Amino acid sequence: MFVKICGITNEDDALLAVAMGADAIGFVFAPSTRQIAPQVAYDISRRLPTEILTVGVFRDELPSRVIDIAHKSGVKAVQLHGRETAAQTTEIAQQIRWVIKAFGAGDENLPSADTYGTDLILLDAPDPGSGKVFDWSLAGDAPDSVRLILAGGLTPDNVAAAVEEVQPWGVDVSSGVERAPGKKDPIAVKRFIENARAHASEVYLGDDDLPYDWGDE
Repeated sequence: MFVKICGITNEDDALLAVAMGADAIGFVFAPSTRQIAPQVAYDISRRLPTEILTVGVFRDELPSRVIDIAHKSGVKAVQLHGRETAAQTTEIAQQIRWVIKAFGAGDENLPSADTYGTDLILLDAPDPGSGKVFDWSLAGDAPDSVRLILAGGLTPDNVAAAVEEVQPWGVDVSSGVERAPGKKDPIAVKRFIENARAHASEVYLGDDDLPYDWGDE
């Protein structure tokens, strides 16, 4: 079960998430209470193990800006959390090895997510980034050929039910493991990761669905 802890704003929280077993760390570069500068993300990333996927989160930025900021911050992946088109996402994917395209639940474009030039998609609430739970059955609109990361109001208390119902490839959390905006709660982070993994079934994580080797690409 791939687990991403997003909205990281400081080195201590990044190291905490990694120590608890997170696979990926998310830095928000879009306007947000958790927004940080690319240089801050760069400084934090340098202290993390190479196998950790560092992700820069953007919303409705020009592809050229996304690529430039991603390179300056040193993140290995970008998450496009706005209304980016398939053409824009594909353009970015040609320059950035790992791209996660986010969709709001019920988005009319979700059924065609496999045309966006990446097989990593994130399903969030209809108002992405709101931290609200949505009808998980809407995950069924996503193509089977993409790897689905579930987000949207997940917490240590509900992630087990979400994993059992949706059977996603991964989960993503930000506000659900915070004690204050931009500040993670160590106990919540630990419980979230443990509960997500405890309810991941090997039935749908076969040999073809093993996590990527993120490396230093």
